[in-house]
Amino acid sequence: MAELEWIDGGGITSPGGFRAGGVYTGVKSYGDESRLDLGVLAWGEPTLVAGVFTNNAVVGEAVTWNRAILGAGRATGALVCNSGNANTVTGEQGTRDTRRMAELTAAKLGLQPQQVLVGSTGVIGRLLPMELIEGGIRDVELAEDGGAAFARAIMTTDPRPKEFAARVRIGDATYTIGACAKGSGMIHPNMGTMFAFLTTDAPAAPAWLQSTLRAVTDRTFNMIDIDMDTSTSDTALLITSGAAGGRAFDGSHPQATEFADAIEAVARRLARAIARDGEGARALIEVIAQGAASVEDARRAARTVASSPLVKTMVVGRDPNWGRVMMAAGRSGARVDQRKASVWIGDHCVLERGTPTAVSLALVSQAMADEEVRIRVDVGMDGTSTATAWGCDLTEEYVRINADYTT
Repeated sequence: MAELEWIDGGGITSPGGFRAGGVYTGVKSYGDESRLDLGVLAWGEPTLVAGVFTNNAVVGEAVTWNRAILGAGRATGALVCNSGNANTVTGEQGTRDTRRMAELTAAKLGLQPQQVLVGSTGVIGRLLPMELIEGGIRDVELAEDGGAAFARAIMTTDPRPKEFAARVRIGDATYTIGACAKGSGMIHPNMGTMFAFLTTDAPAAPAWLQSTLRAVTDRTFNMIDIDMDTSTSDTALLITSGAAGGRAFDGSHPQATEFADAIEAVARRLARAIARDGEGARALIEVIAQGAASVEDARRAARTVASSPLVKTMVVGRDPNWGRVMMAAGRSGARVDQRKASVWIGDHCVLERGTPTAVSLALVSQAMADEEVRIRVDVGMDGTSTATAWGCDLTEEYVRINADYTT
Protein backbone atom coordinates (compact mmCIF):
# COMPACT_ATOMS: atom_id res chain seq x y z
CA MET A 1 0.00 0.00 0.00
CA ALA A 2 1.21 3.51 -0.79
CA GLU A 3 2.25 5.56 2.22
CA LEU A 4 -0.13 8.35 3.22
CA GLU A 5 1.01 11.80 4.26
CA TRP A 6 -1.53 13.07 6.78
CA ILE A 7 -2.31 16.77 6.46
CA ASP A 8 -2.38 18.75 9.71
CA GLY A 9 -5.69 20.55 9.96
CA GLY A 10 -6.90 18.95 6.75
CA GLY A 11 -10.48 18.07 6.02
CA ILE A 12 -13.16 17.69 3.42
CA THR A 13 -12.04 20.65 1.30
CA SER A 14 -8.35 19.69 1.23
CA PRO A 15 -8.67 18.13 -2.25
CA GLY A 16 -8.83 20.65 -5.08
CA GLY A 17 -12.22 21.63 -6.43
CA PHE A 18 -14.20 21.70 -3.16
CA ARG A 19 -15.65 24.60 -1.18
CA ALA A 20 -17.66 24.50 2.02
CA GLY A 21 -19.05 26.57 4.86
CA GLY A 22 -21.25 26.44 7.93
CA VAL A 23 -23.54 28.78 9.87
CA TYR A 24 -25.66 28.82 13.02
CA THR A 25 -29.38 29.10 12.27
CA GLY A 26 -31.00 28.14 15.56
CA VAL A 27 -32.18 24.68 14.49
CA LYS A 28 -30.12 23.50 17.45
CA SER A 29 -31.50 25.81 20.11
CA TYR A 30 -28.27 26.41 21.97
CA GLY A 31 -28.40 30.19 21.62
CA ASP A 32 -24.70 29.91 20.90
CA GLU A 33 -23.61 31.00 17.43
CA SER A 34 -20.35 29.07 17.77
CA ARG A 35 -22.41 25.84 17.62
CA LEU A 36 -23.03 25.66 13.87
CA ASP A 37 -26.00 23.68 12.56
CA LEU A 38 -26.17 24.11 8.77
CA GLY A 39 -23.44 23.40 6.25
CA VAL A 40 -23.00 23.33 2.49
CA LEU A 41 -20.33 21.48 0.50
CA ALA A 42 -19.94 22.24 -3.21
CA TRP A 43 -17.71 20.86 -5.94
CA GLY A 44 -16.95 22.09 -9.47
CA GLU A 45 -18.81 20.53 -12.35
CA PRO A 46 -21.68 18.21 -11.34
CA THR A 47 -20.40 14.65 -11.10
CA LEU A 48 -21.74 11.20 -10.29
CA VAL A 49 -21.39 10.51 -6.57
CA ALA A 50 -21.18 7.16 -4.76
CA GLY A 51 -23.48 6.65 -1.80
CA VAL A 52 -24.62 4.06 0.73
CA PHE A 53 -27.47 4.55 3.16
CA THR A 54 -29.17 3.10 6.22
CA ASN A 55 -31.01 -0.21 6.02
CA ASN A 56 -33.48 0.94 8.66
CA ALA A 57 -37.05 0.58 7.30
CA VAL A 58 -37.81 4.03 8.74
CA VAL A 59 -35.75 6.60 6.86
CA GLY A 60 -35.33 10.36 6.79
CA GLU A 61 -36.72 12.42 3.92
CA ALA A 62 -33.16 13.33 2.92
CA VAL A 63 -32.26 9.65 2.50
CA THR A 64 -35.28 9.14 0.24
CA TRP A 65 -34.31 12.22 -1.80
CA ASN A 66 -30.69 11.13 -2.19
CA ARG A 67 -31.55 7.54 -3.10
CA ALA A 68 -33.80 8.78 -5.89
CA ILE A 69 -31.13 11.08 -7.30
CA LEU A 70 -28.26 8.61 -7.16
CA GLY A 71 -30.47 5.73 -8.26
CA ALA A 72 -31.42 7.68 -11.38
CA GLY A 73 -27.73 8.22 -12.18
CA ARG A 74 -27.94 12.00 -11.86
CA ALA A 75 -24.77 14.08 -11.53
CA THR A 76 -24.69 16.34 -8.47
CA GLY A 77 -22.71 19.41 -7.51
CA ALA A 78 -23.52 20.16 -3.86
CA LEU A 79 -24.57 18.78 -0.49
CA VAL A 80 -26.58 20.73 2.09
CA CYS A 81 -26.88 19.41 5.64
CA ASN A 82 -28.60 20.48 8.82
CA SER A 83 -28.14 19.08 12.31
CA GLY A 84 -30.54 19.13 15.23
CA ASN A 85 -33.51 17.78 13.25
CA ALA A 86 -33.62 14.49 11.29
CA ASN A 87 -36.73 15.37 9.24
CA THR A 88 -37.90 11.78 9.72
CA VAL A 89 -41.52 10.64 10.14
CA THR A 90 -42.69 14.13 9.16
CA GLY A 91 -45.17 13.26 6.39
CA GLU A 92 -45.64 15.17 3.15
CA GLN A 93 -44.44 18.40 4.73
CA GLY A 94 -41.08 16.75 5.41
CA THR A 95 -40.84 15.77 1.74
CA ARG A 96 -41.56 19.34 0.66
CA ASP A 97 -39.02 20.72 3.13
CA THR A 98 -36.23 18.50 1.82
CA ARG A 99 -36.96 19.59 -1.72
CA ARG A 100 -37.00 23.23 -0.57
CA MET A 101 -33.53 22.83 0.94
CA ALA A 102 -32.29 21.50 -2.40
CA GLU A 103 -34.03 24.28 -4.37
CA LEU A 104 -32.53 27.08 -2.26
CA THR A 105 -29.05 25.58 -2.41
CA ALA A 106 -29.36 25.04 -6.16
CA ALA A 107 -30.42 28.63 -6.72
CA LYS A 108 -27.47 29.85 -4.67
CA LEU A 109 -24.96 27.80 -6.68
CA GLY A 110 -26.46 27.87 -10.17
CA LEU A 111 -27.56 24.24 -10.10
CA GLN A 112 -30.80 22.33 -10.58
CA PRO A 113 -32.55 21.02 -7.42
CA GLN A 114 -31.90 17.41 -8.50
CA GLN A 115 -28.18 18.25 -8.54
CA VAL A 116 -28.17 18.89 -4.78
CA LEU A 117 -27.93 16.15 -2.15
CA VAL A 118 -29.40 16.71 1.32
CA GLY A 119 -28.55 15.51 4.82
CA SER A 120 -30.63 15.99 7.98
CA THR A 121 -29.69 14.59 11.37
CA GLY A 122 -31.02 15.04 14.88
CA VAL A 123 -34.36 14.57 16.60
CA ILE A 124 -36.90 12.31 14.83
CA GLY A 125 -40.54 13.28 14.39
CA ARG A 126 -40.34 17.07 14.32
CA LEU A 127 -40.85 19.36 11.36
CA LEU A 128 -37.90 21.39 10.16
CA PRO A 129 -37.98 25.07 11.15
CA MET A 130 -37.78 26.13 7.52
CA GLU A 131 -37.57 29.88 8.15
CA LEU A 132 -34.32 29.27 10.03
CA ILE A 133 -33.03 26.82 7.42
CA GLU A 134 -33.82 29.16 4.52
CA GLY A 135 -31.98 32.01 6.21
CA GLY A 136 -28.99 29.78 6.84
CA ILE A 137 -28.74 28.66 3.23
CA ARG A 138 -28.86 32.29 2.08
CA ASP A 139 -26.21 33.35 4.61
CA VAL A 140 -23.68 30.51 4.40
CA GLU A 141 -20.44 31.52 2.69
CA LEU A 142 -18.39 28.89 0.90
CA ALA A 143 -14.61 28.85 0.79
CA GLU A 144 -11.79 26.47 -0.01
CA ASP A 145 -10.87 26.52 3.69
CA GLY A 146 -14.47 26.10 4.87
CA GLY A 147 -14.25 22.37 5.59
CA ALA A 148 -13.80 22.85 9.34
CA ALA A 149 -17.00 24.91 9.57
CA PHE A 150 -18.89 22.25 7.61
CA ALA A 151 -17.58 19.50 9.92
CA ARG A 152 -18.83 21.43 12.95
CA ALA A 153 -22.20 22.14 11.36
CA ILE A 154 -23.11 18.45 10.97
CA MET A 155 -22.42 17.58 14.63
CA THR A 156 -25.21 16.63 17.03
CA THR A 157 -24.00 15.22 20.38
CA ASP A 158 -20.45 14.80 19.08
CA PRO A 159 -17.90 16.13 21.57
CA ARG A 160 -15.62 17.30 18.76
CA PRO A 161 -15.56 17.51 14.95
CA LYS A 162 -14.08 14.56 13.08
CA GLU A 163 -12.12 15.51 9.97
CA PHE A 164 -9.00 14.20 8.26
CA ALA A 165 -7.09 14.55 5.01
CA ALA A 166 -4.11 12.81 3.45
CA ARG A 167 -1.99 12.92 0.32
CA VAL A 168 -0.99 9.75 -1.46
CA ARG A 169 1.36 9.23 -4.38
CA ILE A 170 0.14 6.67 -6.87
CA GLY A 171 2.57 6.12 -9.72
CA ASP A 172 3.62 9.54 -11.01
CA ALA A 173 0.62 11.39 -9.60
CA THR A 174 -0.26 12.73 -6.16
CA TYR A 175 -3.87 12.73 -5.00
CA THR A 176 -5.58 14.14 -1.93
CA ILE A 177 -8.35 12.48 0.06
CA GLY A 178 -10.44 14.51 2.51
CA ALA A 179 -13.11 13.39 4.94
CA CYS A 180 -15.39 14.38 7.77
CA ALA A 181 -18.02 12.57 9.80
CA LYS A 182 -20.54 12.99 12.56
CA GLY A 183 -21.75 10.31 14.88
CA SER A 184 -21.81 9.81 18.61
CA GLY A 185 -24.97 7.82 19.34
CA MET A 186 -27.57 5.67 17.54
CA ILE A 187 -24.72 3.92 15.77
CA HIS A 188 -24.87 0.28 14.73
CA PRO A 189 -24.55 0.58 10.96
CA ASN A 190 -26.04 -1.80 8.44
CA MET A 191 -24.96 -1.04 4.86
CA GLY A 192 -24.60 2.62 5.71
CA THR A 193 -23.11 4.82 8.35
CA MET A 194 -23.83 7.93 10.38
CA PHE A 195 -22.74 10.88 8.26
CA ALA A 196 -19.42 10.11 6.56
CA PHE A 197 -18.37 12.22 3.60
CA LEU A 198 -15.17 11.50 1.67
CA THR A 199 -13.78 13.69 -1.11
CA THR A 200 -10.92 13.33 -3.54
CA ASP A 201 -9.43 15.17 -6.49
CA ALA A 202 -8.61 11.89 -8.25
CA PRO A 203 -10.71 11.20 -11.35
CA ALA A 204 -12.66 7.93 -11.10
CA ALA A 205 -15.31 6.01 -12.98
CA PRO A 206 -18.70 6.11 -11.20
CA ALA A 207 -19.08 2.32 -11.03
CA TRP A 208 -15.61 1.98 -9.49
CA LEU A 209 -16.40 4.71 -6.95
CA GLN A 210 -19.60 2.94 -5.89
CA SER A 211 -18.05 -0.51 -5.54
CA THR A 212 -15.09 0.97 -3.68
CA LEU A 213 -17.32 2.84 -1.23
CA ARG A 214 -19.39 -0.27 -0.53
CA ALA A 215 -16.29 -2.37 0.13
CA VAL A 216 -14.69 0.33 2.29
CA THR A 217 -17.92 0.83 4.23
CA ASP A 218 -18.18 -2.89 5.00
CA ARG A 219 -14.66 -2.94 6.45
CA THR A 220 -14.79 0.35 8.35
CA PHE A 221 -18.05 2.17 9.07
CA ASN A 222 -20.07 -1.05 9.21
CA MET A 223 -17.68 -2.35 11.87
CA ILE A 224 -18.55 0.35 14.44
CA ASP A 225 -20.96 0.05 17.34
CA ILE A 226 -21.93 2.59 19.99
CA ASP A 227 -25.33 1.42 21.21
CA MET A 228 -26.77 -1.26 18.86
CA ASP A 229 -29.16 1.23 17.25
CA THR A 230 -29.09 2.05 13.53
CA SER A 231 -30.03 5.62 12.62
CA THR A 232 -32.77 6.59 10.18
CA SER A 233 -30.45 9.10 8.51
CA ASP A 234 -27.25 7.11 7.90
CA THR A 235 -25.45 8.38 4.81
CA ALA A 236 -21.97 7.82 3.40
CA LEU A 237 -20.83 9.61 0.25
CA LEU A 238 -17.65 9.42 -1.84
CA ILE A 239 -17.24 12.43 -4.13
CA THR A 240 -14.55 13.24 -6.67
CA SER A 241 -13.91 16.61 -8.25
CA GLY A 242 -11.42 15.13 -10.72
CA ALA A 243 -9.32 18.26 -10.28
CA ALA A 244 -6.02 16.32 -10.21
CA GLY A 245 -6.57 15.13 -13.78
CA GLY A 246 -5.02 12.10 -15.40
CA ARG A 247 -6.40 8.66 -16.10
CA ALA A 248 -9.59 7.85 -14.20
CA PHE A 249 -9.47 5.00 -11.70
CA ASP A 250 -11.62 2.08 -12.76
CA GLY A 251 -11.55 -1.69 -12.66
CA SER A 252 -8.83 -1.86 -15.31
CA HIS A 253 -6.52 0.74 -13.78
CA PRO A 254 -3.29 -1.03 -12.70
CA GLN A 255 -3.15 0.92 -9.44
CA ALA A 256 -6.86 1.03 -8.60
CA THR A 257 -6.42 -1.31 -5.63
CA GLU A 258 -3.63 0.86 -4.25
CA PHE A 259 -5.82 3.96 -4.38
CA ALA A 260 -8.80 2.10 -2.90
CA ASP A 261 -6.56 1.09 0.01
CA ALA A 262 -5.72 4.77 0.57
CA ILE A 263 -9.41 5.66 0.68
CA GLU A 264 -9.94 2.86 3.19
CA ALA A 265 -7.11 4.14 5.38
CA VAL A 266 -8.82 7.54 5.65
CA ALA A 267 -12.19 5.90 6.31
CA ARG A 268 -10.65 3.69 9.00
CA ARG A 269 -9.33 6.75 10.82
CA LEU A 270 -12.80 8.28 10.66
CA ALA A 271 -14.39 5.07 11.96
CA ARG A 272 -12.06 4.94 14.95
CA ALA A 273 -12.78 8.59 15.73
CA ILE A 274 -16.54 7.96 15.67
CA ALA A 275 -16.22 5.02 18.05
CA ARG A 276 -13.92 6.99 20.33
CA ASP A 277 -16.47 9.81 20.49
CA GLY A 278 -19.41 7.60 21.49
CA GLU A 279 -21.84 9.36 23.80
CA GLY A 280 -20.43 9.34 27.31
CA ALA A 281 -17.49 7.14 26.30
CA ARG A 282 -14.29 6.97 28.30
CA ALA A 283 -12.49 4.38 26.19
CA LEU A 284 -12.28 3.20 22.60
CA ILE A 285 -12.66 -0.58 22.32
CA GLU A 286 -10.96 -2.30 19.38
CA VAL A 287 -11.92 -5.93 18.81
CA ILE A 288 -9.93 -8.19 16.50
CA ALA A 289 -11.42 -11.56 15.57
CA GLN A 290 -9.06 -14.06 13.97
CA GLY A 291 -8.80 -17.73 13.13
CA ALA A 292 -12.22 -17.62 11.51
CA ALA A 293 -13.47 -19.92 8.77
CA SER A 294 -14.63 -16.98 6.63
CA VAL A 295 -14.44 -13.20 6.47
CA GLU A 296 -18.16 -13.02 7.28
CA ASP A 297 -17.64 -15.12 10.41
CA ALA A 298 -14.75 -12.90 11.48
CA ARG A 299 -16.90 -9.79 11.02
CA ARG A 300 -19.80 -11.32 12.92
CA ALA A 301 -17.60 -12.23 15.87
CA ALA A 302 -15.76 -8.90 16.00
CA ARG A 303 -18.94 -6.80 15.71
CA THR A 304 -20.84 -8.83 18.29
CA VAL A 305 -18.07 -8.58 20.87
CA ALA A 306 -17.68 -4.83 20.22
CA SER A 307 -21.44 -4.26 20.54
CA SER A 308 -22.07 -6.43 23.61
CA PRO A 309 -23.44 -4.33 26.49
CA LEU A 310 -21.78 -6.72 28.94
CA VAL A 311 -18.39 -6.31 27.28
CA LYS A 312 -18.86 -2.53 27.23
CA THR A 313 -19.71 -2.40 30.93
CA MET A 314 -16.86 -4.80 31.69
CA VAL A 315 -14.51 -2.17 30.28
CA VAL A 316 -16.24 0.62 32.22
CA GLY A 317 -15.62 -1.23 35.48
CA ARG A 318 -12.19 -2.49 34.40
CA ASP A 319 -13.50 -5.91 35.36
CA PRO A 320 -11.39 -8.73 33.81
CA ASN A 321 -14.50 -10.83 33.19
CA TRP A 322 -13.24 -12.22 29.89
CA GLY A 323 -15.94 -14.90 29.77
CA ARG A 324 -18.19 -12.18 28.35
CA VAL A 325 -15.96 -12.02 25.28
CA MET A 326 -16.45 -15.74 24.66
CA MET A 327 -20.17 -15.43 25.30
CA ALA A 328 -20.49 -12.68 22.69
CA ALA A 329 -18.38 -14.52 20.11
CA GLY A 330 -20.43 -17.65 20.67
CA ARG A 331 -23.79 -15.94 20.08
CA SER A 332 -22.54 -14.00 17.04
CA GLY A 333 -23.49 -16.67 14.52
CA ALA A 334 -19.84 -17.27 13.66
CA ARG A 335 -18.46 -20.78 13.90
CA VAL A 336 -16.50 -21.08 17.16
CA ASP A 337 -14.61 -24.01 18.68
CA GLN A 338 -14.38 -23.25 22.38
CA ARG A 339 -11.79 -26.01 22.87
CA LYS A 340 -9.38 -24.17 20.57
CA ALA A 341 -10.39 -20.55 21.21
CA SER A 342 -8.06 -17.94 22.73
CA VAL A 343 -8.66 -14.45 24.16
CA TRP A 344 -6.33 -11.54 24.83
CA ILE A 345 -7.12 -8.29 26.66
CA GLY A 346 -4.40 -5.80 25.91
CA ASP A 347 -1.22 -7.84 25.77
CA HIS A 348 -2.48 -10.41 28.27
CA CYS A 349 -3.65 -13.85 27.14
CA VAL A 350 -6.49 -14.85 29.44
CA LEU A 351 -7.64 -17.96 27.51
CA GLU A 352 -5.24 -20.12 25.49
CA ARG A 353 -6.56 -22.87 23.22
CA GLY A 354 -9.63 -23.39 25.39
CA THR A 355 -7.85 -23.27 28.76
CA PRO A 356 -7.83 -20.29 31.18
CA THR A 357 -4.34 -18.98 31.84
CA ALA A 358 -2.71 -18.03 35.14
CA VAL A 359 -2.24 -14.37 34.16
CA SER A 360 -2.75 -11.87 36.98
CA LEU A 361 -6.28 -10.49 36.71
CA ALA A 362 -5.00 -7.30 38.34
CA LEU A 363 -2.77 -6.76 35.31
CA VAL A 364 -5.70 -7.39 32.98
CA SER A 365 -7.78 -4.87 34.91
CA GLN A 366 -4.97 -2.34 34.63
CA ALA A 367 -4.89 -2.83 30.84
CA MET A 368 -8.55 -1.83 30.71
CA ALA A 369 -7.78 1.51 32.33
CA ASP A 370 -6.25 2.85 29.11
CA GLU A 371 -8.11 5.19 26.76
CA GLU A 372 -7.92 2.45 24.12
CA VAL A 373 -8.67 -1.13 25.08
CA ARG A 374 -7.79 -3.88 22.60
CA ILE A 375 -9.55 -7.25 22.78
CA ARG A 376 -8.44 -10.08 20.52
CA VAL A 377 -10.29 -13.35 20.13
CA ASP A 378 -9.22 -16.36 18.10
CA VAL A 379 -12.42 -18.32 17.43
CA GLY A 380 -10.48 -21.56 17.13
CA MET A 381 -11.48 -22.61 13.61
CA ASP A 382 -7.85 -22.60 12.37
CA GLY A 383 -8.92 -20.30 9.53
CA THR A 384 -7.04 -17.37 8.02
CA SER A 385 -9.85 -14.80 8.08
CA THR A 386 -9.70 -11.81 10.40
CA ALA A 387 -11.72 -8.64 10.99
CA THR A 388 -11.56 -5.59 13.23
CA ALA A 389 -14.48 -3.78 14.86
CA TRP A 390 -14.61 -0.69 17.03
CA GLY A 391 -16.87 0.32 19.89
CA CYS A 392 -16.72 2.18 23.18
CA ASP A 393 -17.56 1.58 26.79
CA LEU A 394 -21.11 2.19 28.04
CA THR A 395 -21.14 4.66 30.91
CA GLU A 396 -23.75 6.36 33.07
CA GLU A 397 -23.14 9.50 31.00
CA TYR A 398 -24.61 7.75 27.95
CA VAL A 399 -27.84 7.20 29.89
CA ARG A 400 -27.91 10.82 31.03
CA ILE A 401 -27.40 12.20 27.51
CA ASN A 402 -30.14 10.07 26.00
CA ALA A 403 -32.57 10.39 28.90
CA ASP A 404 -32.53 14.19 28.38
CA TYR A 405 -32.08 14.28 24.59
CA THR A 406 -35.22 16.30 23.75
CA THR A 407 -35.85 17.93 27.12
